[in-house]
Amino acid sequence: MKSFPSVIPVFPLSGVIYFPKTNLPLNIFEQRYLDLVNDTYENDKLMGMVQSQRNGNQVYKIGCLGKISDLRKSEDGRILINLTGVTRFKILEEVENKKLYREFKVDYKSFEIDLKDPSGDLDTNDLMRKAKKFFKKNGLLLNWREFEKLDKTQKINTLSMISPVTNEEKQKLLEAMTIKDKVNTLESIISFYLHDVDFNNQTVQ
Repeated sequence: MKSFPSVIPVFPLSGVIYFPKTNLPLNIFEQRYLDLVNDTYENDKLMGMVQSQRNGNQVYKIGCLGKISDLRKSEDGRILINLTGVTRFKILEEVENKKLYREFKVDYKSFEIDLKDPSGDLDTNDLMRKAKKFFKKNGLLLNWREFEKLDKTQKINTLSMISPVTNEEKQKLLEAMTIKDKVNTLESIISFYLHDVDFNNQTVQ
């Protein structure tokens, strides 16, 4: 497996996940994260994103390593970046430092699949049909014509990122080991919400 840093700066953010080979735009304005981005950009451009949990300072154990592929500084002091997902990681422990932002020791070996193209002949027709219905029920607009230009893995990851589901469900999608597991998990989640819609005869809030 390609060598990645064993200690990385991590940006904890609730309700946000992203995956290898997907892009995540971020608007950075807090000083600790301005420091994180500046240090990262001057180093190897690699940083982690992980969901923060509801209780205190805790974070989930699985996140995604990303590379800063674009950086722009605004006149009001903000930094606008684009992160391109590389591979998921598992947090082993937090590393004490004197910086404003947090760093963690991480391991990547469980996610070697992220560096390959695992979609193969996976059938996603049912998932896509349900996803379109789910988005329509929620009043969410997606340019499906442009969406169809993505490869199969990108489509699944994009739907996982932007679907209006809970933080816990998003984390479950991130932790799905294979792309097939992710399809099954996402389809199960969407089917649950669609069943609620049909049962109550109302749109999902």
